[in-house]
Amino acid sequence: MSFWRASLPAWVPGWAPVVVPALLAVADALLVNGLKPGLALWVSLLAAVVLLWRRRYPAAVFLATLPGIYIGYIWLAPMIALYTIAVRPVSRVRLAIDGLLLATAHFLPYPVSDLDLDSRRQTALYLVDALVTAATPIALGLLTRTRRELAERLDELTRSRAREDRLLADRVLATERARLAREMHDVVAHQVSLISLQAGAVQISTEDPRARSGARTIRELSVRTLDELRHMVGILRAAGADTEELTPQPRLADLPRLIELNALDVTYEDTSDPAAERSEAVERAAFRTVQEALTNVRKHAPGAKVRVTVREEASGLLVEIRNGPADSAVPAPELPGGGHGLVGLRERAQSLGGTLEAHPAEDGGFGVRAVFPREERQGG
Repeated sequence: MSFWRASLPAWVPGWAPVVVPALLAVADALLVNGLKPGLALWVSLLAAVVLLWRRRYPAAVFLATLPGIYIGYIWLAPMIALYTIAVRPVSRVRLAIDGLLLATAHFLPYPVSDLDLDSRRQTALYLVDALVTAATPIALGLLTRTRRELAERLDELTRSRAREDRLLADRVLATERARLAREMHDVVAHQVSLISLQAGAVQISTEDPRARSGARTIRELSVRTLDELRHMVGILRAAGADTEELTPQPRLADLPRLIELNALDVTYEDTSDPAAERSEAVERAAFRTVQEALTNVRKHAPGAKVRVTVREEASGLLVEIRNGPADSAVPAPELPGGGHGLVGLRERAQSLGGTLEAHPAEDGGFGVRAVFPREERQGG
């Protein structure tokens, strides 16, 4: 049905292209043959009724309508049946044969013994009339078929153009990624490398154990930052978003080391099942949530006490970070912030099918609560 429905307006009922031609053919049969029962009326009505099956059996229906034009002198039923054949992708030879059959049935009188060839002018007129009657539905059918094929070609061309536009946009995005990766590598990697070198020099030259331990921690953090930077540069250089991880990504098991390196007053409680099957994306998101929350504590609440809780719940993996008010005796580090950290965490949680809430506490502190499903949402 979609083959025929595609070229019809939306307001036309689906049954109209099937029923309306048959009704018109019935009206044609009654107008030509009247209401008096007889062979001519019956074959004409039969030709009109079989049009209801013209889409399923076009060849058989066309042959069934020929007696109607031969005996009953009706036109619509056989012309509609021939048009149905011409619309379909059939050979020109078959169309020529069917057209010849229709022209012959229209030209010959019933019975054939009444054929009079004495008047050449009248015979020529009958012949031209028969040929035009046969050629008209064929021409209309071929025109409709050509128009439909052109529409399909145009639609295919439009889709091809859209694909080319997407490919061009992907190439532009890949070029921008590569440029951003170069900028990130040239600027950030250079500065972090200098930090690492300076920390190494302090570690070697100082005799103070605390300064040496602090310099060692700075060097280790610098190395880890460079590792993650190389990973992000590799992702940005990749042509597509769905790329394999280039370096091992942090998971829940790496949280104790993260908390140790942050040098904050953190109470860490992890009652989650280490053997539980969780997707890597979920564990990485949980790690990044704690990492961003601890970074915000250093920025906005220096010296505050922090409690990190990780546990299993019915809805999934719960990660909660709560900090108290800042210690006025500890100077603020005056670290720059883009204001997008919590927004990015919330979007990451939602993309996995989880939730993230962040709000101030009554004691002047702040709390971040995230719940992640055990398996990441498909398509997230």
